[in-house]
Amino acid sequence: MNDAALHFGWYWWVWSAIAFFAGSVPFGVIIARRQGVDIRQRGSGNPGSTNVGRVLGKRFGILCFMLDALKGAAPVLLSGWLGGLLGMAIPSTDAAWGWLLVAVCAILGHCFSPWIGFRGGKGVATGFGAVLAMWPVLTVPALAAFTVWAITLGLTRFMSLASIVGAIVLPSTVVAMALGGEGGSITASLPFLVVTGAIAAFVVFRHRKNLTRILAGAEPQVGRETPPDA
Repeated sequence: MNDAALHFGWYWWVWSAIAFFAGSVPFGVIIARRQGVDIRQRGSGNPGSTNVGRVLGKRFGILCFMLDALKGAAPVLLSGWLGGLLGMAIPSTDAAWGWLLVAVCAILGHCFSPWIGFRGGKGVATGFGAVLAMWPVLTVPALAAFTVWAITLGLTRFMSLASIVGAIVLPSTVVAMALGGEGGSITASLPFLVVTGAIAAFVVFRHRKNLTRILAGAEPQVGRETPPDA
């Protein structure tokens, strides 16, 4: 392991800054602009992959999701690789906090991009990429969250509800793995549990208006421009 990565110091702060600016690249705005559209003035006004897909079509939404996930994964994967953390079941506590900070900064860069007035998407795709890249400690929870997200989306066709349910599954799986012995123990997994729990809470908070619209029957479903009774 890189000696610098063992301690919560300059190594992780440098990578966190890199992650923030990587996450801040507004791919949704860029993709839409190339199609002659200002995505911030169309649909929900959100520059994330859901609104891009709704306004420009499914293939552009998938492209945006993949790019947003990649910008979250890249700095996490590179910092973990150079720091010697990839493949470790549970890194040291300082290294774990540092690596998690990189992931969080990528998400914050996406949600509060300085290139578009410190606004952005809701962090789901970028967060998925960031936690998926923390192999193996958060790769399984990320895949579990994605699976539940896909099932919920298929059953309800509410992208927002699927994102919320998937986010909640993330820390739940971390707990299950720790208790089951796959993640060592609750104490050893505490940094990952705290941060994934915070990420889940953040995703739910960012979707609070969507929840209100779902309860009011006014939330668009995937494949429909407007709710059937709106």
